[in-house]
Order: sequence, then structure tokens, then C-alpha cells
Amino acid sequence: MSFSIRHLEENGLRLVILKDEATATEVALLPDHGASLHAFTVRLAASAGLFNVIDNYHDSAQLEKEIGISFKSPKLSPFPCRLGAGRYTFEGQEYRLQKLFNDGNAIHGLLFNKAFIVLEETAAETSATLTMEYRYNKEDEGYPFDYVCGVRYILHPDSLLEVVTTVTNLDERVIPIADGWHPYFQLGGKVDDWEMQFHASAIVEFDQRLVPTGKLLQYDAFDSPRLMGDTFLDNCFSLKQEIVSPACELFNPANGLRVSFFPDANYPYLQIYTPATRQSIAVENLSGAPDCFNNKMGLTLLQPGHSQIFTARYKVSVQ
Repeated sequence: MSFSIRHLEENGLRLVILKDEATATEVALLPDHGASLHAFTVRLAASAGLFNVIDNYHDSAQLEKEIGISFKSPKLSPFPCRLGAGRYTFEGQEYRLQKLFNDGNAIHGLLFNKAFIVLEETAAETSATLTMEYRYNKEDEGYPFDYVCGVRYILHPDSLLEVVTTVTNLDERVIPIADGWHPYFQLGGKVDDWEMQFHASAIVEFDQRLVPTGKLLQYDAFDSPRLMGDTFLDNCFSLKQEIVSPACELFNPANGLRVSFFPDANYPYLQIYTPATRQSIAVENLSGAPDCFNNKMGLTLLQPGHSQIFTARYKVSVQ
């Protein structure tokens, strides 16, 4: 069989490993921690070693300490990024989330540290698949709705990873929802020496709290591949929808590693963040802009019993 799945415990973390036996490409997942992507490992060259393009947590202690600060790779649901002061109004009623970030805003949803249940795992000749879900049941009085977040990871040949998220409304009323996730990518060395390209139609203007003002401004700095240099980003961009090439690409000329991003039309926003270490970069596919519960930018209103599917594909290649 060309693909396999195995379970292991490493540094206190329970991992599920999807592997392409033909190329040694592996994807490591953490169902117990927000359905996180822990590793996406590829071979640099026939004579070279393996390289993990995901910046992760070294062990369970670091994860437990830092996941609520750096949010490396978990699902962002039922909202991504910041929700101003944790407050929003929906159908005439004001809600306030209980858990706030250190800047006074709610951030990155409610599932980033939740244990997802594994529903199915399948290894076949052409792919390996892991399906898991978390049923949220009105756990925060600021989001008193009932829904299921299902995530399916599919490792295809040629180091192509497909991530399919299905959100289903189990409530008796319409619910507001948005989706995203938060992987940090590392390509070796410093971000400063990498090239990046993404096709933005605009940049979302933020206020001092990193909450959108509602304005979209022209932005084309990375329309063509460009060396990152000392560029700092903690910004959200709306993507050009007519582009058929990758919506975003990262490339390290030193070792030939390239990561290409292919979000579907249900992920029209891209959030990019360069951490202070500048050894990795967070590239976040989002269905809605930050604070979308208030500004309505990309907000999904999901009818009772209905589902919404969000799909993104990530290809790692070596030049």
C-alpha cells in the first residue's frame, strides 16, 4: 500500500501520522489539541534528509503553556483572529465572550485547545485520510449556539495536503460563524531571506487594537515574488478571486523549499503574521475577516440543519 497511518506518542503528544510510503512525506496531526497540524515533513532531495515545514511545539508542556498565546496550527472556530472586546450583536441581542486575550479582545475562537474525536482513518493506494470532529454545545455564554466542526486531512501524492472543514448548525436558529486556521511555516533560516508572493485585492485597515475599521485599502506589494527582508506583517488581506495560480507562495532560495497555498472561494481572506523570531511565518486562510461578527466581512449565517464546507490545499515542493 502506497499510503499508511500510524499512531504514536512523542514528547507527551499523541500523534496520528499520515505517510506517503513512496516519497516519505509525512503529516502529523494532534486531534487532542484543536485538530492541529503538527508536522508536514518532506525530503529535501534524494541524498538529503527530511524537513518539517511546520513550526510546532516541542512537547506537551510547551504546547499547554503557549498554545493560548501563539496558537500554532489549531482550528479557528467559530471565528478567526480578533473579536473586538469580545463583544458582538446578533439579531438584536448583545453577546460577550468570557475568555479574552491579553489585549482585551477575544481571539481565535473557542476550539483551539479542544480535543477532537477521531471518526475515521483510511489508508489507500492514492491517499491517507483522517477525519475528526468537535461538537460545541453552548460552552461559552458569549456564543450560546450548538454546532459541529468536522475536519478532514487528506494526504495526496506529490506532497499535497488537503484540509476540508465542515461546519454544521445543530441549533434551532440561525448562527453566525466563520472559519480559519493558524499554521506557522518554516523553510529554514530566517524569513528575511525568503521570497513571498500573494494575490491581494486589498488590505483590511486595522485600528490600534488590530481590529478592522471597515475600510479596504489598495495593496499590491507582493503581487510578484519579493524578498521579505525586514518586512513585518500582522495584517489581513482580501484575495483576488479570479486568480487560478496559488493564492500565496513562500520560497527559500537557499534550499529550494516552496509552499503553495490553494484556498477555495470560501476562504476569501488571508491573514499573515511574522513573529519576532522571524524563523517562521503564520499564513492563515480565513472565511471571514477579523471581527466579522461585527463588521460582517465574510460572515456566514448558517441556517438550522445546514452545513458549510471550507477547503484549502497546501503543496510542498523542492526546487
